[in-house]
Amino acid sequence: MKIVTYNVNGLRQRVSQFGSLLKLLNSFDADIICIQETKLRRQELTADLAIADGYESFFSCTRSSDKGRTGYSGVATFCRVKSAFSSVEAALPIAAEEGFTGLLGCSRKDEAASAVAEGLVEFSREELLKVDSEGRCIITDHGHFVLFNLYGPRAGDGDSERIQFKLNFFKILEKRWESLLCRGRRIFVVGDLNIAPSAIDRCEAGPDFEKNEFRTWFRSMLVESGGHFFDVFRAKNPNRREAFTCWPSNTGAEQFNYGTRIDHILCAGPCLHEEHDVEGHNLVTCHVKECDILTEYKRWKPGSATRWKGGWNIKLEGSDHAPVYTCLREIPDVLEHSTPSLAARYLPMVHGLQQTLVSVLMRRQATKQVKSDVVSSSFPDESIISGGCSHVKRSIANCDANGTDISCCSLDQDSRNPILKVVGHSEDLKEEAACSTTIVFNEEYTSPLPNKRTRKRARKSQQLSLRSFFLKSQNLDYGIENSTNDNSTNQTGVLNSNNQSQEAPVMDDRRCTTMQNDTNGISSSQGQEEPDRPCSPAQNNTNGNASSQGQEEQDGSRYLEKQKKSDALLEWQRIQQLMQNSIPLCKGHREPCVSRVVKKPGPNFGHRFYVCARAEGPSSNPEANCGYFRWASTKSRPK
Repeated sequence: MKIVTYNVNGLRQRVSQFGSLLKLLNSFDADIICIQETKLRRQELTADLAIADGYESFFSCTRSSDKGRTGYSGVATFCRVKSAFSSVEAALPIAAEEGFTGLLGCSRKDEAASAVAEGLVEFSREELLKVDSEGRCIITDHGHFVLFNLYGPRAGDGDSERIQFKLNFFKILEKRWESLLCRGRRIFVVGDLNIAPSAIDRCEAGPDFEKNEFRTWFRSMLVESGGHFFDVFRAKNPNRREAFTCWPSNTGAEQFNYGTRIDHILCAGPCLHEEHDVEGHNLVTCHVKECDILTEYKRWKPGSATRWKGGWNIKLEGSDHAPVYTCLREIPDVLEHSTPSLAARYLPMVHGLQQTLVSVLMRRQATKQVKSDVVSSSFPDESIISGGCSHVKRSIANCDANGTDISCCSLDQDSRNPILKVVGHSEDLKEEAACSTTIVFNEEYTSPLPNKRTRKRARKSQQLSLRSFFLKSQNLDYGIENSTNDNSTNQTGVLNSNNQSQEAPVMDDRRCTTMQNDTNGISSSQGQEEPDRPCSPAQNNTNGNASSQGQEEQDGSRYLEKQKKSDALLEWQRIQQLMQNSIPLCKGHREPCVSRVVKKPGPNFGHRFYVCARAEGPSSNPEANCGYFRWASTKSRPK
């Protein structure tokens, strides 16, 4: 059996990197894959992130929103199985639990839901809920051992609130472990614990490194200090140095392997042999074949571009952690069992909600009713009046002479077609239907609904050409004003004369003048033929003068635009030169520094400073960062 632990730094990003969740999981070729820092909220668990063919998954997501902490942690355990039901595989858990306090839910049938776990009765319910509210643990019981998938809290120096939270987290967790060990259970603890136990696990550790209270607690849990747990990696590689699993992502430290070992695999309890009381028998000696770090998953690989020589602009794919794995031997099968109810396959947001036949039929009936209501209260396209309205009448007695309120109009068809009455105002109608209705006084007028080609041609005729924007301002303004009037007239569909001819509509002189002035601008650009109009001969001269003046203005605007671009380019080059001259050179390499901003809350928050551009590395390496630092200005320096 192969177990892998991996802080993915965002499950969605790793799935995108590998192409699919299945490809990501298959790349490890492992039976149990424990993932930390999924950065998923409960409502974001979709099938593409939680379900993979041949795997059963179990998730724990953050439930807290303190200080904006939503969707930032989270753990998940994926188990590779041949069958999810009636299986004897040890990789398929017989039970699962979210969190480690017992309050978030357990799949065991013999344990009550939301009951405090054994050994934790001394803690208050508030304390237990708080440590379990950030989605940092998922427990799976595999029969022969209980597996804890953990993501330990991070507590920076000086952050007393998070330090106390981390202390409570591991204190309660230790009590749960002791309770299981007292019952004779075997325990595997895997994950990112955010603790480097010894100086050998940290690059250039200082003299007080091991005095940290969390490192002291970690070492007290190990067998060498009288505890119950084995550090599996150190048990198999006791003297290996520079064996790190995490590197700072913002300093390029991976290039010089300048990191820490905070991803662990721990185990405790007797071996599976009957003679486990014999001296020298334990889980590591009897069942752990190997344990190592999968360095091929590092973001920076040999041959990648040097970060300080243009490499900072290259985005490195992958997590800032490397996976750790262990291979177990002589792990027998277990009794027949099925997937626990906590599995992601049973989550509503993953598999969807079950629907009854009655609910489907009721929803379909409601949809049909809504559609019929919409049809009866609005004018759709050609589909509604399939028979065509043969007459459109307007009642003068019920309508205002100044407007065309559709509420007082009715569409009367022949005796062959039913009567369609419209109740409501014109804004309830679709634009096409409202614009296609032509209403006359005391006279019947037939206007078929325009097809798509006609509507498209009408829209084109209202567009202005590029040339029209360079005409004289007074002509253009006058044309736009008249064009607006024409559009409003077409929208209302009212003809101002009762005796006008239907075959040859008459246009007023002002509209004719406008259309003639814009012949070169609007009509000719659309390629439409215009009918002859009784226009004044003086309009031709106006067109010629406007065209020549527009050409001159166009040439002048091109020159001004070119001059502005030239001036802007010179100004930008001057600014770049000033910026380049203001960037200091580091003392170690005499190379331009990079600027950074203080993001840690405090008196210097938001202040800019300069540091050496090279990747962080050992001080003994002259190619690494020289440690140069300078504030960007005197105002940014701390008081």
